Amino acid sequence: MADNPYSILGVKPDASQDEIRKAYRKLAKENHPDLNPGNAQAADRFKDIASAYDIVGDAEKRARFDRGEIDATGAERPEQQYYRDYAEAPGGHYYSTSAGYDDLGDMSDFFSEVFGARARAAGAGGGAGERTMRMRGQDVRYHLEIDFLEAVTGSKKRVTMPDGKSLEIAIPEGLRDGQTIRLKGQGGPGYGGGPAGDAFVEVAVRPHPQFTRQGDDIVVDLPISIDEAVLGGKVEVPTTTGRVTMTVPKGASGGQTLRLRGKGVKKRQGSGHGDQLVRLQIRLPETVDSELADFMESWRKSHAYNPRKATEAGR
Repeated sequence: MADNPYSILGVKPDASQDEIRKAYRKLAKENHPDLNPGNAQAADRFKDIASAYDIVGDAEKRARFDRGEIDATGAERPEQQYYRDYAEAPGGHYYSTSAGYDDLGDMSDFFSEVFGARARAAGAGGGAGERTMRMRGQDVRYHLEIDFLEAVTGSKKRVTMPDGKSLEIAIPEGLRDGQTIRLKGQGGPGYGGGPAGDAFVEVAVRPHPQFTRQGDDIVVDLPISIDEAVLGGKVEVPTTTGRVTMTVPKGASGGQTLRLRGKGVKKRQGSGHGDQLVRLQIRLPETVDSELADFMESWRKSHAYNPRKATEAGR
């Protein structure tokens, strides 16, 4: 992977987190292995994109990278040390006179502690021991697009992670657009017996042609005929779990909202579901025939009213 995750994602170092997220989504979609079967170059590019986003897509990691505390792989950068004088003492022990590192003693033992190399234990007996640094594996990130109904009702999706591993992900009922699913232990392998990192799957929900979401409620526009609006009646309404029958009251108006309780999204807090809000839209027939026109003409002469009266009064 290149040294600069900003360059990989094609953003400037002062880009906002939202700009970085949008750039990642675009590139991840273009280079995803599932959309480029057999394309090794796209697969490698996808891994680089995921690794870059793992660094700068996380505000805390990004700040550490910008300060030079970690590199483009997320590994800690060793602090620079400056030694003015080195003197070899009897027995091969090295000493430094730099501030903060006075009299470190056996430097081989010191570096064994840091890097996990084999070290000789100091003290009587001169026995040998081995000390290993345990490091947690790197986290990986993945972008997943799902359908609106999959997010509302829950589902299972099989995805290919940046490292090529295939995982089945449970989409919880009521998932929101932009939420992230954490898969514990499904990231990069640990070092020295350390635990594996985690996989973070950011989910984008595709819009639906009929339904929209407002919090825990589902909103749908329902066309009704002029006679259904005037006389009322039973009509079928689509919901996220199937069609149901609803009563339109006599004298319903266009834009009026009716409520189907419990037909919304599973609530995040507490139990139960939100509601479905049904907005009525009065639709005239495709052709207004003479019979309907004559009737409305006669009706208007004796029943004329101004539906804009309240609006005009508020001017």
